[in-house]
Parts: sequence; C-alpha cells; structure tokens
Amino acid sequence: MNSNNPFENAMKQLTRSVAKLRIKNSELRIKVERLKNPEKIIQVWFPVRLDDGSEKIFEGYRVQYNSALGPYKGGIRFHSDVSLDEVKALAFLMTVKCALVDIPMGGGKGGVVVDPKGLSEKELERLSRAYVRAIAKDIGPDVDIPAPDVNTNPKIMAWMVDEFAKQLTINNSQLIKRKKLIKGEVLATFTGKPLNKGGSKGRVEATGRGGVYVLQALLRKLRTTNYKLQTIAVQGVGNVGSIFGRLAEAAGFKVVALSDSKGAIYNPRGLEVGAVAAWKKSTGKVTDYPNSQNLTNTELLELPVDILVPAALENVLTAENAGRVRAKIILELANGPTTLQADEIFRKKRVHIIPDFLANAGGVTVSYFEWLQNIKGQHWLERKVNEELKIKIEKAFERVWQIHHSQGVDLRTAAYLSALQKLT
Repeated sequence: MNSNNPFENAMKQLTRSVAKLRIKNSELRIKVERLKNPEKIIQVWFPVRLDDGSEKIFEGYRVQYNSALGPYKGGIRFHSDVSLDEVKALAFLMTVKCALVDIPMGGGKGGVVVDPKGLSEKELERLSRAYVRAIAKDIGPDVDIPAPDVNTNPKIMAWMVDEFAKQLTINNSQLIKRKKLIKGEVLATFTGKPLNKGGSKGRVEATGRGGVYVLQALLRKLRTTNYKLQTIAVQGVGNVGSIFGRLAEAAGFKVVALSDSKGAIYNPRGLEVGAVAAWKKSTGKVTDYPNSQNLTNTELLELPVDILVPAALENVLTAENAGRVRAKIILELANGPTTLQADEIFRKKRVHIIPDFLANAGGVTVSYFEWLQNIKGQHWLERKVNEELKIKIEKAFERVWQIHHSQGVDLRTAAYLSALQKLT
C-alpha cells in the first residue's frame, strides 16, 4: 500500500482502531466492512470559459460515502492536488464525524483539480457554477449538502446556491422530476453561505470554537482547570488556527507559538494572537514578529509546550519526530496530521490525542444548524448557535471519554467505537 495514499491510511486507521476493540459483535463488524467503501463516486469533467475567450476542461469529484444517518454532508475544495483518494478519505472522515457528534447526516466530500490563485474572480465564479451544473442532479437539501472547504468560502457558496436554483427551472432536466423545492430548501442545499444568503451566525468561528470546547472538556477530566498554566503551540494560522488561537487566548490559555507556511515564531512568555494576525496581514508572514524567536514549522512541533495544535497539513507528526514531541496533549484541528506510526509512539508515551474527527467537528455541527435554520425558516442568535455547539461537542466528548475509561483504549479508538455505535 502506498503510505502517502490518504484513503488507504484512513482505512488502516479504522482497521487498527477496530482491532484494538476486539469486537465480537457481528453486526458491528458488518458496519465496519460497509465503511470501507463509499456508496457513490461522482467524477465529472466540465468546460469553463476563461477571460481570454478560450475554454479549459476541469476535473471534479463528489464522493457520497455513507447515508445511514441522513443526507450526505461535506465540503468542496479547490486545489491543484485534489485527488479521488483524498476526497474519499475526507468523505469517510465526515461520515465518522457526523455520527460522533450525533447529527442526522452522512458523509460526503467534493473537489475540483484547480489552482484557484491562477484564476480571476470571474473565472472562479464560472468554475464554481460549472461544477454545480455538473453535479446538480446528485445534490439537494435531502440528498447531499455541500459546504466550503480548502480555497472555497461563503461567496463561492452563494454562487453555487444561485446556480443550483437556476438548474431547478431548466426544462427537461432530471432535477425537474424531483419535488418542487421552496426557497428555504434551495438555500439548505449549501451551507457556509453569507449571512444575507441564508448563512448562520457563528459558522466562521465554529471549527476553532469547537476545538476550544473539546480541549476544555479533556482538561476537566484531567482535573486541570487553571488554563493560565497551559501553554499552546499552533501550527497553521489559517482561518481555523487563528480563530482557535484567539478563542483559546480569550479562555485564558497562553499561546506561545504560531506558524504559517513560511515559518514559525515562539515566545515562551506568550504571543498576542490578534497582533500576530495583523502582522501577517501587513507583511505576508508571521516570522520576524517583534519580541519573538523565528523557528521552522518542524521546530514548532517539538517545543516544550503542554498542548500542540496541528491546524494546517496532514502527516506532520511522523515516526521521525514523534519521539521529540514534548506536548502531553495533541488537538488535531487539521485532517490527518498524525501518521499511524506516530500514533503508536504517542500511545506508548501516554500522550492524549483528540482525534481530528472530534477536534474539528464544530464546523459540520454548525453547518447542520444552518441547514436546520434554512429548512425551518429560522434565524438563530449567535449566542444560541454557540450554546448548542457547546452541548453537542461536550456530549460527544463525554461518550468518547466513557469508552476510553471503561475499555482502556486511546481516545481515537474510543471515538471510532462511539461513531460506529451510532451508524446503522
């Protein structure tokens, strides 16, 4: 097996975790076998007119992995490295994630092979609309509900929902054979939309906020309530990492290291996350920030901190560096930041890893809230969104912790079992 194949790695992670559970229940074993393959793979090629008048063909995917709990749910990413195996792996993780936080949705994911930085805004809009036209017959509020992911955002979701609405009116379309959708249901076909297009308050901050909630829940179990004594290093100050850093700082944690793709900075006395974000915006990098030490991203991972938060790339914690990681808690805000070999090393070192499909589940949870608001014609206050998110995350963690405690397994294995118990 190719060690860099994200789907194969996800299946190895599932198989290894299930093996540790020593499952004898045949019904549960059948559930595991069903999770080893997606229910449907959609692969499309579609033309997009470029600004110079030429036409280019783009390749896209939508993987509908499992619908046992409800309609498929998952983001759409625009990236030059998008592959079918990557989309399958992410759709699988979405399946597990939705089950884990107990929301009535299944797992899906989409992507287009493209470098969006090479497109003008008009070209990006035409690409977004063309992709929706290509998959329109396979999505809908009760079928499959896409959302933003890497290099997609609320503006792109607004273009997509508008294009989907147009496709519903096309004569002789397969879509016309489906029930007539009211406005709220059309909006509910996509989440992560702008507020004035049916989006939900609190959605932008949801992934980072959920990460703070689950970290606090773990620390309470470890009888650690004085957050001021807890130091954090965050690898990756993109949307998720920077928001997590700000919210953790506001909760009383001390963020001592931050990084972007160009490098990292460290100050053991603490960094002001908002000021670092402003510095990055003005200079294009976090390095050379005043009163801090420049480091590499690799060095950040090995700092003497209490909590390490990989919030950027996959496979950054490996057999080569796991032995040098000094953090006692790892919060996986990125998807798949820990390799199988590193996982084993951390387990032997008794490092608590909050797995990605629990740590970053805040995003899909509030996406579900957005879908619910659209369907019911409601508009929740941000306070209600955050309160409901906290309840969902804390209940999910409590179920995981009970399995961890009763069966003596690590948190990742416990999280898999908790999710499998929900899947029918």
